[in-house]
Amino acid sequence: MSIRICLAGITGDVGRLLATEILAHDDLTLAAAVARSAAGQKVGQVLGCDCEVEIRASVVEALASDSFDVLVDYTSATAAFENVRAAIAGGKHVIVGSSGITAEQYAQLDEEARRAKVGVVHGNFAITAVLAQVFATAAAKYIKSWEIIEYAHDDKIDAISGTARELANRMASQGPSQHAIAADDFVGDSRSRGATVQGTQVHAVRLPGHVFGFEVIFGRSHERLIIRHEAGSHAEPYISGTLLAIKAVPRLVGLHQGLESILDLKLDR
Repeated sequence: MSIRICLAGITGDVGRLLATEILAHDDLTLAAAVARSAAGQKVGQVLGCDCEVEIRASVVEALASDSFDVLVDYTSATAAFENVRAAIAGGKHVIVGSSGITAEQYAQLDEEARRAKVGVVHGNFAITAVLAQVFATAAAKYIKSWEIIEYAHDDKIDAISGTARELANRMASQGPSQHAIAADDFVGDSRSRGATVQGTQVHAVRLPGHVFGFEVIFGRSHERLIIRHEAGSHAEPYISGTLLAIKAVPRLVGLHQGLESILDLKLDR
């Protein structure tokens, strides 16, 4: 049975490529699409393909007008949370590739998804990003001092990014990062020590010419470890992971963070 998908953010870099992949899969159907800038047009007009699905201006409009099973959200940090809430209320499963959802919002979405008996998967769907997060969390079990630096172009509006926040939350399962001097105890401007997220100092770099990436820097006496992920400037890294999540989410209930929730990536066995 084909999974019917509503793709929000279909005119974005990831959305365009993901739509093309969905249309090429026999077990997936592009049943609805959302993009405010292209509302009223057909997907085929925008992507140059054979698809008569009409693009809606909002997720709420798509929920009222179209029939689908899974919402895939690649919109923006400012829209994602309300889009997910609307889809859950409509009884739809959700894949969230957009950034900007906070830890408090995670808890709310999990509660709402469990009440509606639908699944939500949120995270960075690049396979290398997932592996870097898993490796860093495993390393934090043995190396107890670390910080995160994340990089992005200067037009990325959210800081800290959802990926870095998710990584800090995962590493917190091994306890807070240990430092000789607490971030607030430094002489001078303590903001230079970055934001504290679940006990981890996180530094957000926003500069032209940069693409999204992150590194976790570990330190212990006389040795260092750096785990670094870079996504590159193309949307392709996010596609295969998103497709895996789409196919898995109908079997889930509640909010699940990251691809490792559906892949065999556990290192603590």
